[in-house]
Amino acid sequence: MMGDGFHVMKFQIALAVLCMAAAPFCLTSCGSSTELTTHNEVSVGQQLSDLQRAYSQGIITEKEYERLKKALIKRYD
Repeated sequence: MMGDGFHVMKFQIALAVLCMAAAPFCLTSCGSSTELTTHNEVSVGQQLSDLQRAYSQGIITEKEYERLKKALIKRYD
């Protein structure tokens, strides 16, 4: 049986994957108007691949995978 620490670690990894996917949208207006800002946007396909990899490696459950996948697709729909 897995301990609570394992579930916390899985949650932290899933949260990190989600944060990486959302980061380009949160940082779009950093800096002053005279500075050149770059955007390192991650494609939807890459985000879905990262999510699939997390599921395949057992980092997130199937239920978590489906929920996060639906949220990601809904955001871009």
